[in-house]
Amino acid sequence: MLSRTFKRAVRNLSTAKSATHPQLELTTLTNGLRLITDSTPGHFSALGAFIQGGSRFEDPAAPGLSHLCERLAWKTTEKYSGTQMLENLSKLGGNYIAVAQRDTIMYQATVFNKDVDNMLECIAQTVRHQQITDQEFAETVEGAKYEVSELQYKPELLLPEKLHSVAYKNNTLGLPFFIPQERLGSIKKNEMDQYFNKFFQPQNVVIAMIGVPHQTALDLVLANFGDWHNSSSTTAAAPKLGTVNYTGGEIALPHTPPLYANQPELYHMQIAFETNGFLHDDMYALATLQKLLGGGSSFSAGGPGKGMFSRLYTQVLNKHPYVENCSAFNHSYADSGLFGITISLIPDAGHISAQIICNEFAKVLDSKEGLNEKEVTRAKNQLTSSLLMNVESKLAKLEDLGRQIQMQGKITSVDEMVDKISALTVKDLRNVAEKVFTGNVVTNGISSGIPSVVMQGDRSSFGDIEFVLRHYGLGKYN
Repeated sequence: MLSRTFKRAVRNLSTAKSATHPQLELTTLTNGLRLITDSTPGHFSALGAFIQGGSRFEDPAAPGLSHLCERLAWKTTEKYSGTQMLENLSKLGGNYIAVAQRDTIMYQATVFNKDVDNMLECIAQTVRHQQITDQEFAETVEGAKYEVSELQYKPELLLPEKLHSVAYKNNTLGLPFFIPQERLGSIKKNEMDQYFNKFFQPQNVVIAMIGVPHQTALDLVLANFGDWHNSSSTTAAAPKLGTVNYTGGEIALPHTPPLYANQPELYHMQIAFETNGFLHDDMYALATLQKLLGGGSSFSAGGPGKGMFSRLYTQVLNKHPYVENCSAFNHSYADSGLFGITISLIPDAGHISAQIICNEFAKVLDSKEGLNEKEVTRAKNQLTSSLLMNVESKLAKLEDLGRQIQMQGKITSVDEMVDKISALTVKDLRNVAEKVFTGNVVTNGISSGIPSVVMQGDRSSFGDIEFVLRHYGLGKYN
């Protein structure tokens, strides 16, 4: 029986090897599951499963299941109880994580080479054969309740969540990732079962491995996933991204006093603009621009490579003692993204937070204080260095392989990325910045061009933010 299953799975396999990087091989099984491997040897291996799911694909009327999905990993399965699963993982002695995002769900691990087969079995059990018990589900929901209640004290999590909700109001990337408070008391286990049945199908899955010969990896994948077929209740098509509708706008969150007496009381603000997604060549200019703006905390030990000469350090943190944190961010997805600046400062300075942020955006476009060759070169070098150091981590490289196959069906090598970064000019960065900061990005979706603003603190203290944005010529207002 098993041999017949193998023959059916292997028949008509599609395998491709990179001409420039022969250690990379991609195979598509007959059930649609894809395997990408980097056979570069090492003392340990990395492996993972990448599922095309996440909050952007959820039913707007029943959000928050991706949040629970992440926390229901490594529980009871068809073969193992929850306790046995954790014992198996502990015996392997490696690292294992499960992460859900707006556009993907990832199960990743690093183990010694001899344990790759055992780790892949644990991943396969979690992806294919979950049998969550009522107790496990109830405990996970209770944990989620606590996590959601703590969000108000964690602006680094709360503000990006609310920024997405205002940028893409009630659609795709704007759907809640964290379970809304009002859903916590009514969410049912059968909803989670339906979620797994919808997204956890072979055509939605990419298996990635590093440090494993391709044929060895293929044999293991066939043993664990070769007999996996689409459920009769689902179609063979992968989830559609849908049409992104970027709305923009603003949202104000009430001020939350610090949880502990020794923490500073701060107001927070983020202002962002829509960008093209990471499948667009603008990605490289935006990543460089993020390094150029840089930023961080008012307290830093310094040191090479920390961006102490970036604009937000030299022009904001070093000049405004009432600013606690200020940095640029870039949330990037396949078909859209958000580029912006976040700031945290004392409440008495809340009225100039928008002015500080908008001034930095405007200076990038200014003919006198605009971008210069020296800082652009520095930002390009820093981005290249960061990229090359990241791929030294097998987990980072694993995620890169899996996500690239998942989102674009091919691999853009690190060498190609470095070449594209090196080719950037001051004019390239300025052109992309002007397009983004004036709200003139063109995507395959619907774009309003209106900036997205989220703030936490007394709303009246922030003043008229739209007036400030218009004054600096930022965004597109009808």
